[in-house]
Amino acid sequence: MSEAQTKIDRPIPREGVFVDTKPFWDGVKQGKLVIQYCTEAKKFQYYPRPVSIYTGRRTLEWREVSGKGSIYAFTVVRIPGPGLEGRLPLCVATVELDEGVRMIVNILGCAPEDLAIGKRVKLAWDRLTDTQQYPAFALE
Repeated sequence: MSEAQTKIDRPIPREGVFVDTKPFWDGVKQGKLVIQYCTEAKKFQYYPRPVSIYTGRRTLEWREVSGKGSIYAFTVVRIPGPGLEGRLPLCVATVELDEGVRMIVNILGCAPEDLAIGKRVKLAWDRLTDTQQYPAFALE
């Protein structure tokens, strides 16, 4: 492994086994957050599923979202675990996107005392390796 490819001992997500998540990962590579949208119900859903949670049908497509939202709930991880070296305390929140879905995400660059329900957040990227990132959020 070259110096340019720093090894980070963190879990690396994989494309879906039961649901095709390739559009999600393609969006991540392009710096975009894309999630499923039910064309019949005209609503977003997250996490990815094979059918719409609103209709039970396969009326889904992937759409880019704004990457903006607010903190719905939060916690602070303070106990060491795999991949958390140098990241504690780690701010974790359930973020409700402006599009109406909730995601559990890391809040980057945030002191625990700065977290509050209702605070506005925006999309940020958590670097997993030199070549792979994962969606996270930061306070606006």
